Amino acid sequence: MSLPPVSGAWREGDPTGRRRWVTLDRPLPLEIGGVLPGVRLAYETWGRLAPDASNAVLVLHALTGDSHVAGPAEPGHPTPGWWDGLVGPGRPLDTDRWFVVVPNVLGGCQGSTGPSSPRPDGRPWGGAFPFLTQRDMVTAEAQLADALGIERWALVTGGSMGGMRALEWAVSYPERVGALLLLATAAAASAEQIAMAAVQLHAIRADPGWRGGDYHGAAPGHGPHAGLGTARRLAHITYRSEPELQARFGRRAQDGEDPLRSGRYQVESYLDHHADKLVRRFDAGSYVVLTEAMNGHDAGRGRGGTAAALRRVTARTLVAGVDSDRLYPLAQQAELAAGIPGADRLRVIESPSGHDGFLTEPAQVGALVRGLLDG
Repeated sequence: MSLPPVSGAWREGDPTGRRRWVTLDRPLPLEIGGVLPGVRLAYETWGRLAPDASNAVLVLHALTGDSHVAGPAEPGHPTPGWWDGLVGPGRPLDTDRWFVVVPNVLGGCQGSTGPSSPRPDGRPWGGAFPFLTQRDMVTAEAQLADALGIERWALVTGGSMGGMRALEWAVSYPERVGALLLLATAAAASAEQIAMAAVQLHAIRADPGWRGGDYHGAAPGHGPHAGLGTARRLAHITYRSEPELQARFGRRAQDGEDPLRSGRYQVESYLDHHADKLVRRFDAGSYVVLTEAMNGHDAGRGRGGTAAALRRVTARTLVAGVDSDRLYPLAQQAELAAGIPGADRLRVIESPSGHDGFLTEPAQVGALVRGLLDG
């Protein structure tokens, strides 16, 4: 197998695929102070915007997602659409009716400004990239909406980190969100979530290839791919459920290997596979920036607390969690459903897949989408 690239980020000169870009016309002010100059957001769209822009839907991806929500893997897009079953003609987000917009998050690595992007002097941002919050990301997305001529979204939705941003949209810009679907997310990151993420961040920063974040000029195989792979292994365990891992793998050995003689169990091979996939399509710097932003997520910060922040939401709202999610347990979604005025009862997605259930159960999620949009 070939050496892993120093970064799996999209770079200038790579195939553009379906991406388009918006460059913000002024430096982006950041929540903790300072500004980020030269911000560019990559995004993809499906469907056609109505003359009155009333049919726009904003879909927000999770930590290692990107703008490619639907469609096959193709030049410029290393993986198939991550919600392919939901977006397209006749699907819950019917692109004959709705104009679907999916940005690559600020700080990401698939076309939007992030640590792998050039700063004004032409060098990669690397370790000098500033700390971001979910609010900074939403501030940038609001300017994308302005550039597209969208004053109000018919629906804003996302799961996990995408759900954090969807909530921030509804709290920061309540007049711009008509309906809100929050999936497997929280009003604020919990101590356990921060702890799990902190170990992942330590793994990346302890990799000699990290070089303080300034590794983008290194040769293939000399980036922080070992640390990023370890972070992905740990994260993936939290994304799935114990019963699912036991049912799929148990204590079985990987084919042709003996765990008692330095071989691997099947579950180890599974984690290795996901680690190798990620290091070839993602950037360690973006993983650090976005993970820190998830740890910093607190909708109540500077707003009088969580309850006061949730009362600012005016959108028709559904909140759903996954019954087997051990990373974002149902109690966190119950808090959102109870605190958002007019939110319907908590909906539960039944899935053995744990946190990833919001991705692996398109029929159940699609029913929630249809219910909100038709309602």
